[in-house]
This record gives sequence, C-alpha cells and structure tokens, in this order.
Amino acid sequence: MAPIDQFVSRTDAAGRPHRQPALSGPANIPWRYWCVGFILVLMPVVANSFVLFQIFGWAFILGMVGLSLMFLGGYGGMVSLSQMAVAGLAAYMVAVFGTSGVPQVSLGWPWWLAVPAALVIAVAFGSIVGALAVRTEGIYTIMITLAIATAFFYFVRQNYTIFNGFNGFNQVLPPQLFGVDWRQPVPIYYLTLGFATLAYFLVVYVSRAPFGLALQGVRDNPRRMAALGYNVTAHRIAAYAFASFIAAVAGILLVWLNAQVSPGTVAIGPAIDILVIAVIGGMRHPVGPFIGALIFVTIRTFALDILVSLGIPGERFQLLVGLTFLAIVFWSPDGILGLWPRFRQWLTSASSLTGDRGGKP
Repeated sequence: MAPIDQFVSRTDAAGRPHRQPALSGPANIPWRYWCVGFILVLMPVVANSFVLFQIFGWAFILGMVGLSLMFLGGYGGMVSLSQMAVAGLAAYMVAVFGTSGVPQVSLGWPWWLAVPAALVIAVAFGSIVGALAVRTEGIYTIMITLAIATAFFYFVRQNYTIFNGFNGFNQVLPPQLFGVDWRQPVPIYYLTLGFATLAYFLVVYVSRAPFGLALQGVRDNPRRMAALGYNVTAHRIAAYAFASFIAAVAGILLVWLNAQVSPGTVAIGPAIDILVIAVIGGMRHPVGPFIGALIFVTIRTFALDILVSLGIPGERFQLLVGLTFLAIVFWSPDGILGLWPRFRQWLTSASSLTGDRGGKP
C-alpha cells in the first residue's frame, strides 16, 4: 500500500493529490509558519489582557480538544463526541486530587501527583470509550460516543461524593512555579500557547510515524490492512488513547484558566461545539481546529454586542455560530483550510479564460 501524505488533506478542491512540504527540520519549515509563530510570540506586546485571556487562551485550549477530534476523524476516520468529556474528566480529577475551594472533597495532593493521576484516569476513560466505539462505524460511532458523553454529564451532575454534583469545584488554581502566577493573562497565554504548539507538532510527528501511516491505512482500507497483518482494532483504540491524552492536557489547562469546573463543562453543548470547531477549521489538517477555535471563540465573545445591535436577544449567540458553520460547510466541506485551494483554483481558471480570450485574433 503506497504511503499517503497525511500531513494535509489527501486531495484539493479539484480532486488532485494535495501535498505540502514536510516539517522535518527548521530549514524546511515554510516561511508563513515562522511568521505566524513570530506574531503569536509577540502578541502580548500589542494585545490587552482581555484578548490574551478570553480570546487566545480559550482558543488554544478548545483548539487542543478539537485537535484530538481531528486526529481521530482526519487520520482514523472516527468521529467522537466524547472528547470534551475526556477533557472534563481530567479537569475534575485535578480538582479532586489537588486543592480547590471544596476541601471536604479535594484530597490536597501536590500538583506533580495530581496532574499525572488526572492524565492517567482521563486517558484510561478515553481508551475504554474507544474500545466500545471502534466496534461500530459511521453514524453509530457518533451516537455511542454521544451517549457516553451524555451519561457522563448526568453522572457528574448527580454525584456529590466525587464530583460535588451540580456545584462542581471552584478555586482550582495552577501551581506557583518559578514564582509566576500562571493564571495572569500573559503567563496563561504563553502556557496555553506552548502546550498548543507541542500538541500540534506531536500530532504532525505521530501522523508521519509508522503508527500514523498504519492508522491512515486502516482508515482507507481496514480489510487490506488486516490482511497485511495489522491489528485494526488495536490501532483504533490506540488512536483513541493518544487523542484522549491531548484532550486531557487541554482539560487541565481549562480548569486552570477558569479556576473552576462544573457539569456545564461536560454538557452536550460543549461536546457539539468541539465538533463545530473541528469542522469549521478543517478536519484534515492539524492547524484547522485552532483556526476553528479562534473563529468560534471570537463569535461567542462578541456575539452579544452584534445581536443586541440588531435587536436580537444576546443569549442567542449560537445563531451566529450556526450560520457561520452552515456557510463554511456549504462553500467548503473541508472547512476554512479548504477555501484557499478553491480560491486558487478559481483564480487559475479565471486567468486561463482571460488568457484564452486575449489570445484570439
């Protein structure tokens, strides 16, 4: 089976094979990546605390959860709606094992014990979900992961012994490492940016590794991969475990950003939002979920003012999100990233027509 360049979508808008240069070293990284990185590093110089905290902080974290979904859907052909539940479980476990404003429930462990324990439990939960989901296909995979996410939400809301029920946990603060208050706008910006960058390059690396190539082969033709001796089920469960790790890290950053976690964090709405984020940005490129998250967070943040100015109740901000989602999917099923190949193809076609007309006597 010939290797497929998994770093980008397999085909462009015209159906031709679409590839980008491999990021095998600093010299091979395209200049536009350096420009984006330079802008992000210097963002605190020009952006205020609100933008750093409420826009980019949220976008990086939600983008990581969306990235975990993109890895499953883009490279594994499996769409899971339980990724926010995995992230929420990690957030809850940090509050349970660590310190919070609910001392009668929290165990008070130091962060270097609470964080690994939260990651292990969240990854184990995500792997169990994967073990159940990989035995289904298509719409049934989506439904079983949605059912698990729904059951987890109601369990969290009704359980007061471990999850403190409807109230959840507050005052869940990041550790004071190196004398820095990591919940301040600039530190939390760089913290989330750093982990988002690591998650992005980790997905790129894994997708180019033998496991990632085998996973894409399983996506394209599971019967042929099984005939070649690959354990299809094991590869799919391993993909869920890897995606759960990324989502769990995002969940820990989320609880530190909010300083709280509640059943609303793992409700059905946020689970659907992650799918919207991944689809808006693009499900076949690791940068897509971050673009989708930035668009989603921006709309969610400023929708109130926009809707009120139009005479529409501000709480209906999901209307703008839905319209944006429909418009992008209508014009480009591959999300925002799919618009550029289509636009470039249109320019090429227009130039060809102009040239042909200009060449006629």
